[in-house]
Amino acid sequence: MQGGFIVYPMEMILHEAMMREAIKQAVKASAHDEVPVGAIIVHDRQVIARAHDQVELLHDPTAHAEMIAITQASNFLASKWLHDCVMYVTIEPCSMCAGAIVLARLKKVFYGAAAPKTGACGSVLNIPGNKTLNHQVEIEGGLLAEECGAVLSEFFRIKRQRSKA
Repeated sequence: MQGGFIVYPMEMILHEAMMREAIKQAVKASAHDEVPVGAIIVHDRQVIARAHDQVELLHDPTAHAEMIAITQASNFLASKWLHDCVMYVTIEPCSMCAGAIVLARLKKVFYGAAAPKTGACGSVLNIPGNKTLNHQVEIEGGLLAEECGAVLSEFFRIKRQRSKA
């Protein structure tokens, strides 16, 4: 602490700013009555993909934010490998998304809120850290977890309220 202020390393400020971009995507999803999950992918400190869940819109159970962002980033880089890319996603990826993250060979994933029932980056399974796979992805959870969780909680609170009415 310096002069009453908390001093953050520049990297932490960058990571929080990037997660806030993912949160903006989650809010977009919520506005379209989609589960509010947002993801971005960064390469050389530049956002190259932005996505949110589109399962309802596309009638596609695979249209998760992470999957769409991986496709966008791969197209942007004209490569199936995302070796030097970092994903920021508002909730811990599920098994499908965690598998895609490994297959795309992302360097690192930061997620916000844990998913204790479906999370495949440490909560239920740990697909990106599985040493028997040909690639492991560094995972860091809990980045702006309260903010990310609040977006989800509010969405489901409103859903429950509507279903009672």
